[in-house]
Amino acid sequence: MTFEKITERTSLYDNLDKMSVAEIVQSINTEDRKVAEAVGKALPQITELVERLTERMRRGGRLFYIGAGTSGRLGVLDASEIPPTFGMPPTTVIGVIAGGETALRNPVEGAEDDTEQGWKDLMMHNINSTDTLVGVAASGTTPYVVAALKEARKQGLLTASISCNPSSPMAEAAEIAIEVIVGPEFVTGSSRMKAGTAQKMTLNMISTGAMIGLGRVKGNRMVNMQLSNAKLVDRGTRMIVDELGIPYDQAQQLLLLHGSVAEAIKNFENK
Repeated sequence: MTFEKITERTSLYDNLDKMSVAEIVQSINTEDRKVAEAVGKALPQITELVERLTERMRRGGRLFYIGAGTSGRLGVLDASEIPPTFGMPPTTVIGVIAGGETALRNPVEGAEDDTEQGWKDLMMHNINSTDTLVGVAASGTTPYVVAALKEARKQGLLTASISCNPSSPMAEAAEIAIEVIVGPEFVTGSSRMKAGTAQKMTLNMISTGAMIGLGRVKGNRMVNMQLSNAKLVDRGTRMIVDELGIPYDQAQQLLLLHGSVAEAIKNFENK
C-alpha cells in the first residue's frame, strides 16, 4: 500500500469562519462519532499488544510511550494516571516526549525531527529488552519516534505504534502496528482533534487492559487507587462496606490503616 497522509487531507467542511457556533459544534460532533468505529477496526492489534505487554510486565518489564507534540503529551498523560488509578509505582509506565518537560506546555523547535534523541531519552531510564515501547504519532512519520522504535526493536524490545495513517514509516518500524484511520480533521491537519481522541482511546485500552491483567482491579473497582483526597477515601470506604458488609466508620478505619482497598480487605479476611 502506498503511504498517504490522510491526516493532512482537506477537511470535509469549508467556510468554518462563516459557520454559526451551533454549526461548528454539531459538525465537530459528527466527525467525532467516527472515532470509536475507527478504533474498533484496530481491536485485533490492540488485543495482541495488551496480551503480550501484560505477560512481559508480569516478569518485571515496563511500558514506555514515546511521542512528540500532542501525541507525546497524551502518552505522558496516560502514564501519569497509572499510579493514582492503579497504585503502581511511577516507574511502571513511563511517558517520554520530544523536548522533555518543557514540551508538555510549549512547543520545542526541532525536537521531533531529531533522529538520535529519542533513544537517548529512553536510555536515561535504562530501557532494556524486558520492556515494551509504544510509539505514538498521528502522522506515523515523526523522526524522533520512528528512529527510537527501530533501535528498540534491534535491542529486542516489544515495539508497537499508534498512528492515524495507513502503512506509515512508524508502523513499518514497529512489530505491532495499530492504525486508527479517522480521516481528515474538521480543521485541516489539526490532529489534536479526531486523531488525538483516537490515540487517547487506544492508550486507555492498552494501560487499563494491562492493569486489569496484572490484578490491579477487582470486579469492576479500582481497589489499588491512591487515597489522595477525601472523595477517593469515601469511594474506597464504600467499596469496603460493600465487600465486607461492615459499618462505614469501621471500613474507613481499615482503609486508612492499610492504605488501599485491596490491602484492607485482605487483612480483614485473613484475621
